[in-house]
Amino acid sequence: MAHLSGRIARLAGPTPLVRRLSSQSVLSAFGDGVFLTGSAVFFTQIVGLSAAQVGLGLSIGGLVTFLLAVPLGKLSDRYGARRVWAIASLVEALVYLAWLAVGGLIAFIALTILLENVSSASRSARNAYRFDVFPREERVSSNAYFRAARNVGYTLGALLAGVALATNDDGVIRAVPVATALLLLCNAALVARLPAVVHHAEEAPLAEALEEAGDKRSALRNKGYVAMSVFGGILGTHQVLLNVVIPLWLVEETDAPRVLLAWLFGTNTVMAVLLQVAAARGITTVADSLRAQRRGAFFFMLSCAIVLVTHDTVGWVTIALVWIGHVTVTGAELFQSAGEWGLQAELADPARRGEYQGVSQLGYTLGTVWAPAAYTYLAMEWGTPGWFVIAGIVLVAAIAIHPSARAAERHLTRMGATSAQPA
Repeated sequence: MAHLSGRIARLAGPTPLVRRLSSQSVLSAFGDGVFLTGSAVFFTQIVGLSAAQVGLGLSIGGLVTFLLAVPLGKLSDRYGARRVWAIASLVEALVYLAWLAVGGLIAFIALTILLENVSSASRSARNAYRFDVFPREERVSSNAYFRAARNVGYTLGALLAGVALATNDDGVIRAVPVATALLLLCNAALVARLPAVVHHAEEAPLAEALEEAGDKRSALRNKGYVAMSVFGGILGTHQVLLNVVIPLWLVEETDAPRVLLAWLFGTNTVMAVLLQVAAARGITTVADSLRAQRRGAFFFMLSCAIVLVTHDTVGWVTIALVWIGHVTVTGAELFQSAGEWGLQAELADPARRGEYQGVSQLGYTLGTVWAPAAYTYLAMEWGTPGWFVIAGIVLVAAIAIHPSARAAERHLTRMGATSAQPA
């Protein structure tokens, strides 16, 4: 029993603080996963909205959040990342309870806008806190543990929501947002009890050197960082391939059984839990992070090449190739995520991590918002040439992110110093 407990502890992280934040990640994702899994049924069956109305509300919420991402990120720099994270987590939990009072489209849109913006502020504060609280050499590796933990939480949430949905009872389905709210209230309490941030010594000279730089320190002035975030978003469109394009391709363009979809998503979850830490190992510098981005792009393009041939294969060959294509796109996810954390940690002004996180969200949205429509059209309508175009888009982004990252590095140097150590 002690051996099993020790093994679980090692999977959660190498230090007490990493394990504590991993537990928080499981709890937060557990709550999110419950509602994400049951939201479609809740909004249509309980609230009485049409699918089109749900899509409209989510789109409006996403647009408003996009416009406010940077100001929301600045809250962490002004009031403290842990404080903003805890307050936003508390408000987020209360908003889920408010879903029970929604009875029409206008109220749905208003609450969606509120929830999306509170979640955006929470993410910026959470990421800023994580980069602040760990020394440089532990930032990427610790985030890998948190991402693995979130996958565990999402799985637990999906299982709990699945049980609720299986009853097909309106009373039970109404409990879905309540369960999410209770889990997120516990999460808010846990966040509020996290240790205060102590800025590490290597960052003090930068903060002091930039003290007089005025508005030039604005994250939006760092054009290299903005561009890097956009190209990082394009490299992050592996999620579109994973969750949208490959499932549609499997159903409409191959002879693979639909039940294979469950195995694909299961494989992705298992790989994310077991391999994310390994994929992030050794990533500290900008050069390390860019290398990880190249590896992610390679696996992304390899997945395109594998999946496109399944249009003409049959039987077990199709099943095997689609599965391998899903494995390779998961590899893209693991390496790209690790590279993204490294670049964000190394190329942000330590005194403005929250603002830089807002810019990261802004750039990521610009890099991904077009992808579901574009990739689906390219793959489903163009076929083989479309897959090559998708791979070409990823290749261009993988090349362009290098000069963008170096430009972001030079911007910090011009302001007085760089947060990144020599690569």
